[in-house]
Amino acid sequence: MISREIRDKFLEFFTEKGHTVISSASLIPSETDPTVLFTTAGMHPLVPYLLGEKHPGGNKIANVQKCIRTVDIDEVGDISHLTFFEMLGNWSFGSYFKKEAIEWSWKFLTAPNWLGLDPDKIAVSVFQGDDNAPFDEESYEIWEKTGLSKKRIAKLPKENNWWDSPGATGPCGPDTEMFYWMGNSEKAPETFDPNDNNWLEIWNDVFMQYNKIAEGRYEPLKQKNVDTGMGLERIAMVMQDVSTVYETDLFLPIMRKIDELGHLMSNGTSDVLRSKRIIADHIKAAVFIISDEVEPSNTGRGYVLRRLIRRAIRHGKLLGIEKFFINKIAESVIDIYKEQYPELLNNELEIMNELEKEDEKFRKTLDQGIKEFNKLKEITGKDAFNLYQTYGFPFEMTKEIATEKGIEINETEFKEEFNLHQELSKTASVGMFKGGLADSGEQSKKYHTATHLLLSALRHILGNHVEQKGSNIDSERMRFDFSHSQKMTEEEIKKVEDIVNEKIKENLPVSCEEMNLEEAKQKGALGSFEQKYLACRQADGDKVKVYSIGSFSKEICGGPHVENTGEIGDFKIIKEEASSAGVRRIKAIVENS
Repeated sequence: MISREIRDKFLEFFTEKGHTVISSASLIPSETDPTVLFTTAGMHPLVPYLLGEKHPGGNKIANVQKCIRTVDIDEVGDISHLTFFEMLGNWSFGSYFKKEAIEWSWKFLTAPNWLGLDPDKIAVSVFQGDDNAPFDEESYEIWEKTGLSKKRIAKLPKENNWWDSPGATGPCGPDTEMFYWMGNSEKAPETFDPNDNNWLEIWNDVFMQYNKIAEGRYEPLKQKNVDTGMGLERIAMVMQDVSTVYETDLFLPIMRKIDELGHLMSNGTSDVLRSKRIIADHIKAAVFIISDEVEPSNTGRGYVLRRLIRRAIRHGKLLGIEKFFINKIAESVIDIYKEQYPELLNNELEIMNELEKEDEKFRKTLDQGIKEFNKLKEITGKDAFNLYQTYGFPFEMTKEIATEKGIEINETEFKEEFNLHQELSKTASVGMFKGGLADSGEQSKKYHTATHLLLSALRHILGNHVEQKGSNIDSERMRFDFSHSQKMTEEEIKKVEDIVNEKIKENLPVSCEEMNLEEAKQKGALGSFEQKYLACRQADGDKVKVYSIGSFSKEICGGPHVENTGEIGDFKIIKEEASSAGVRRIKAIVENS
């Protein structure tokens, strides 16, 4: 079963169970979770609804979410760890709970008309309980009723079967994980040993049923949620009967292209395999990150992107690929995903340009940096910083090369040197990749509300043909794409900016109503950008949220907003530029007045 069929079957299954299917959110978290650099799980875009806000698609949702996870980046190259992956998920916001979630998971995995997996090769784990929370007896008993042997149901501690809110307080609860036997033997062991790596984790059902309070105790949540996640690449391994994710249809064309570029068809050594996998994983991740409007830099998301590209280039060099090659790999990535994620095709030129620019920058110093490295018998913090500052070596790359050569490196000293030069980026090493249910962020609310004002102002100045085509918001700025075929004049930009600031000064109230889609349209609500946060396939009777800003703006939307425009601050357009054919882009900031 190819990956496209797995995606389709998953969404079809949960549509039949009354779920509304929604599209993948951006890899760049905006309104819902400003504490993380990337969307690392399907739950990030759904934070407000897990906390009790009503979703326009109802209380049962299914999706395929694109994700970036960098905490496992050093593991990339083994059989299953990836930087970019797709997460299949079904969600209950106070609707069904453990019984339905587990029974549906079992049916989707084993029923002949769905995935049809061998039930005798499935094992599960549940939370064993501790002093603060009881044994998850309910999940255990539901699994027993499926016919699973007790020997295949492991009771494990919190570190294995508990989802915790990342903060000191917040929603949390037990989870149950599903595993499939990938060993060489035709028959799976009678008893499930979670330490046996032949058991591949394929699905996780999280049951948010408690609220962790300040004293470290748990109290029952009023709204109990289900949050599930099944990695597409892992389940593709199972369905395609291969031993690594890199042998699935989501990677094979990329691996073949690397073989072709490096003339490596006959070389299957472990070092070569690892380098090939790192290149395939990192360039795939880079393509998706660039497509979501990130450029290589020395801080934040841009640093992660730069690290991925430069590590891929170095591993290409290890394989003897001297010429610029990453654009060829990127072409394979886009070809694999162009139907599922058409934004890759739309942004292909930008993706290729960024990859080429980064390659050109790094190749100029790579050989010199390697020569400098080879002169060193030990790597001090100052040496590592010099490789970073002079030759463009991300610290993680220096550390990797040092490990390969059996040289120790003083990471603490490097960070001190970095701090001394005020260039230490707040990336994965300082916790920016951890995240979860968090406050929506007041600054992000301001930006989100400002996009409504901006759209109405653009339509007022440029005409009613203007529609929103995309947006990206974080705590520092907003990016807004809209349909318009001509470059805006300085006068038009000034008029739009003035209108937005005028409406901010008027302190207009921001109100929300729920109604069905047709009613929203009849009331004149704008529903551009594919109905914004609406489900792709809306079931009959689903409600949408319509936000009104005085009488100036009325839009279908699902994000967080300020209560009145006076909270926004001063609005300033920084740049107006082309995005794609017939689409312009505005970058803007708001400053506290």
